[in-house]
Parts: sequence; C-alpha cells; structure tokens
Amino acid sequence: MTKKRYYVSVQAGTIMENQGDAAYELEIEATDFELKLLRDLFQQMNAADYHSFWRAHVVAVPYHFDEENDTYDKLLQQVYTLLYQNGTPETQRHIASMNIIDLK
Repeated sequence: MTKKRYYVSVQAGTIMENQGDAAYELEIEATDFELKLLRDLFQQMNAADYHSFWRAHVVAVPYHFDEENDTYDKLLQQVYTLLYQNGTPETQRHIASMNIIDLK
C-alpha cells in the first residue's frame, strides 16, 4: 500500500493533504487504511467530547469517576499512538516528548 503525506491537527480533529490548507501540529505518512483509522478515532473523540460536555454540568461527580472523560482520554492516547507509528521523525520526537503514550 502506498503511503501519502498528511498534515494533522489533533486539536481541530483535521487531516489535510495540502500543507497550506489550515493550521496543523503534526505530519504523518499513512496508507488509506491508516487514514480511515485516524478519521474514525477523531469521530469517536468528537462523540466522547460531546458526552463529556454534558457530564461536566453534573457537579456532584468528580472527574476521576467519569466514564465519559476516561473514554476521551483513551481515544486521545490511541490517536497519538497511531500518529507516532506513522509520523515523520520530527512528529515522533514531538509525541515522545509529550509523554502521553507508552513507547515501550
């Protein structure tokens, strides 16, 4: 499978083929299948973020007892793992410096 270069913004949940289309944080080289996985993860994160927004209005439940936030956090780690695996050397160094995923 052929890999293409993409420009990714985790914050915005966007994946672009053209570097100048919008702001981005990371560069990756991915196959169509890997790109689909990343898009699916972004969609799941968006849904989890929506649910955590509504949960945030329930002040009686502390953050660490919050399944919605746990789901979002796990998805974020999956996104960064996929980005690390397909990232350029600069992207890999940046993600490693964040200490957000286990690189062992």
